[in-house]
Amino acid sequence: MTDSTAPLAGIVVVELGHSVAAPYAGQVLADLGAEVVKVEKPEGDDARKWGPPFVDGTAATFQALNRNKRSIVCDLRDEGQRSRLVDFIAGRADVVLQNLRPGQADAVGLGAAALLERKPSLVYCNIGAFGAQGPLAGRPGYDPLMQAFGGIMSVVGEEGRAPVRVGPSIIDMGSAMWAVIGIVSMLYRRRGSGEGGGKGGVVDVSLFETAAAWMSMYSAQYLASGSVPRKNGSGQAGIVPYRAFRTADGDLVVAAGNDALFGKLCEALGHPGWTGDPRFAGNPERVRNADSLNAMIAAEMEKRTSADWTAVFDKAGVPCAPVQDVRQMLEHEQTRALGLLQKVPGSSIPLIALPVRFDGKRSMPRTAPPALGEYTQTVLGKVDTK
Repeated sequence: MTDSTAPLAGIVVVELGHSVAAPYAGQVLADLGAEVVKVEKPEGDDARKWGPPFVDGTAATFQALNRNKRSIVCDLRDEGQRSRLVDFIAGRADVVLQNLRPGQADAVGLGAAALLERKPSLVYCNIGAFGAQGPLAGRPGYDPLMQAFGGIMSVVGEEGRAPVRVGPSIIDMGSAMWAVIGIVSMLYRRRGSGEGGGKGGVVDVSLFETAAAWMSMYSAQYLASGSVPRKNGSGQAGIVPYRAFRTADGDLVVAAGNDALFGKLCEALGHPGWTGDPRFAGNPERVRNADSLNAMIAAEMEKRTSADWTAVFDKAGVPCAPVQDVRQMLEHEQTRALGLLQKVPGSSIPLIALPVRFDGKRSMPRTAPPALGEYTQTVLGKVDTK
């Protein structure tokens, strides 16, 4: 897929972003073909320093979130620089994306109201912390805070153990995905000829709302039963057996999500009689007797290696997967076959690709993550960025 055929070719995005959420949204938009101008403070995005490890002068984390962009440095407290940035937005931008501290964009004249008054066709996206309304609307937030506040930490880990965070920044990156969905939806509405056609608007997403959305199934379980969901380790509330089991040389996740698959699992384990046990007659019974059933399965699983069990379960039609580390995932033939790890022009390391294809083709990286301020003069003219 070339730049000219990319879905968002010709769209100009100004990213007033830092850390993870807005930068990841900006990168997705850039991978989809948009021209993304990343606005950074004089010392740069905080994520540039989130290391070690460092590569090509910045933290590996920054590299993972900022390809295909152009960086400018703008001191938002400087009236002259800010005025030139507003002129650029009014003259060229289709989208402004921001995740500054609550109220900061409005305070410097870069909020939605001010920019939409200047340019009604603009699509403006706020990525907030706790949301646009409510008693906590003015508070800042970060991914681990929202994993805690949103209830995710209450269902992650082992029962009786200290709270643990889901390793990947699922709240930040999930909020970024909602931001992209909202932006693309608003751009589509803007193209129409009916009500809203030609007009921009405001997209609001937040870390807390994303965390709450990830808890949809747990919330429904609580509302239906009155029982607060508990931690299930590698398992899933409401489905048994559906978890990792220790093998002779590692861990293997087994997902027997219905009665037919449970029967196949019992056959593969050499215990077809388990299906006739009234404790395991159906999924509700298996859930109620999960401790006993999981212990029985675990006793069999530890007798053979993960590879042995994978071969057995694949032949039987039982879904399973080994617990892999990052190296194993990146080196797996399936990852290679999909082309998920892409070389990036100008970058010393390959990066994970956008996980979507169009007409069978994956978007190709155009440029490495930008050097700080490399595009400043083009957008703002000659300014003192010290």
